[in-house]
Parts: sequence; C-alpha cells; structure tokens
Amino acid sequence: MISQTSEYALRAIVCLALSPETPKTTADIAKITKVPEYYLSKVMLVLAKNELVVSRRGLHGGYVLAYEPEDLSLLDVINAVDPIKKLESCPLKLETHGTNLCALHRRINDSIESMEEVFRESTIKTILTEPAKSKALLESR
Repeated sequence: MISQTSEYALRAIVCLALSPETPKTTADIAKITKVPEYYLSKVMLVLAKNELVVSRRGLHGGYVLAYEPEDLSLLDVINAVDPIKKLESCPLKLETHGTNLCALHRRINDSIESMEEVFRESTIKTILTEPAKSKALLESR
C-alpha cells in the first residue's frame, strides 16, 4: 500500500511528535522506531528538505517537527518521501486501453484515492490521541 520509506518516515514523525520540545538525533529516532539508522538518516534528510522537520545543530541538537501534530497529515508525510502512485495508463501496456483504464484498473485507482483520502484526513495528532489498544511506537503495558 505504501512504501517502506513512507512507513519509516511516518514512524519518525510520530516519534518526534511524542515529545515535540525535545530534539532527537537520528540514532535516538532509529532506536525508538526500530528503523535502520543508515536508512533513517536518508529519510530524515528528505523530511528536512521538504520542511516537515527542522534539524538543530549543537550539543543538544537533533530533529524536531516543523509543524504542530494537528497540522500535519499522514499524506503530507507520505508525499514528502514517496508519493502514492496512481495508474495513468494500462499496466499491461494494451494498445487498445492506453489511458482508458479497464474496470479492474479503475477500481484499483479508486481504492488508491480512498486510501489517500484517509491519509489526508488523518493527522499525526489523530495517531497520537485516537483510542486504541496500543499506542504508536510504545510497548503496551
């Protein structure tokens, strides 16, 4: 549904949102999110380039969110690192189909659009506050 890069970016953003005032290093985030540090460093650079996080230098430096959790949707994060791709033409390369998608491929696009809408309507704050049996990134007790 979404790429591993998007999943890792979402984990990192949620991690930062758990304690928004405290900058976290890539190593801190990697440990909490269980994302390989070398991969996460690349993801964090992309998030910083797209201005979703801010990098602070120095002794107490690290990454912090650039937005309040209620102002940042899951789709914002996904689109920053690896946008969801829709079908624009027949994946089977059938000449008679071209950009006129058949019923199957239209349905796939419809489901992608529905998924995007859910991600668009869900903010990071939603993830942190929505009642659930377990909390994002935290061990259940």
